[in-house]
Amino acid sequence: MPYEPPTHRIERSIRATSQARIIAGVDEVGRGAWAGPVAVCATVTGLRRPPEGLTDSKLLTEKRRTVLADELVRWVTAFGLGYASAEEIDELGMTAAQRLAATRALESLPERPEAVILDGKHDYLGPPWNVRTVIKGDQSCVPVAAASVIAKVRRDELMAQLGSAHLDFCFADNAGYPSPVHRAALEEHGPTPYHRLSWSYMDGLPRWKHLKRNRIEPEPSEQIGLF
Repeated sequence: MPYEPPTHRIERSIRATSQARIIAGVDEVGRGAWAGPVAVCATVTGLRRPPEGLTDSKLLTEKRRTVLADELVRWVTAFGLGYASAEEIDELGMTAAQRLAATRALESLPERPEAVILDGKHDYLGPPWNVRTVIKGDQSCVPVAAASVIAKVRRDELMAQLGSAHLDFCFADNAGYPSPVHRAALEEHGPTPYHRLSWSYMDGLPRWKHLKRNRIEPEPSEQIGLF
């Protein structure tokens, strides 16, 4: 299929049907990882033409994402990042942790958005935010696509930093997601302080199973077991 760049159609629709003028696009990354925080980015872009090649971060190479993220942080009107740690995910459950991270991102913006465009079909944010959910918004909506790229690159950078003290886990390569190296390191060394101890991969670690915490809610559908 030919590449169709994201547009400002949703923002224009919101402007036409409400008084909202400050509209933020929101996307998350890290929901499916075994380790590290869930990260949420909120961007405000106005209706300006975005940098060339903007799309969902998952459709970009690592090199292109990194370059584009640098362009975007200079191009956007404003952006904010929010994180919920592995410990908060264990304590609150993923949905509540994701809401916490999104709230932190939105509240870090210099001006409070009057409307929020949220990637996906589920409004995990809720009141008092005025939310419009958009399936595949990270591909079709400019501020959401920008948020997806910035969130991915900044979280990857953070995971590389966290992994500097846990080199066997190769967080710089896998960003805390499942991988053969990650699995092997878990078996040998057990979870790091950045692992989500309430998740089912812990069931495949007999030596470390005593560390498992009770799960608040089902894991995201993208999770897979250890073996």
